[in-house]
Amino acid sequence: MVIKTIAYLFGKVRDAMGQAAGDDRGIGVVEVILILVVLIGLVVIFRDQLTTIVNGIFSRIADEANTI
Repeated sequence: MVIKTIAYLFGKVRDAMGQAAGDDRGIGVVEVILILVVLIGLVVIFRDQLTTIVNGIFSRIADEANTI
């Protein structure tokens, strides 16, 4: 009796894992999350360089706006 119950449970687990392996609905979400993690990592790594570039662009815009 116990062996049949254990075999039944293992069969259910195997079937559930087979269905989960064929289910790819969440793959798009995982890809978007991984892309966001990489982009955030790049921003953190190159924060000083990005700040310098953005400040330079805004100062140039302000200087050229004063000449108009």
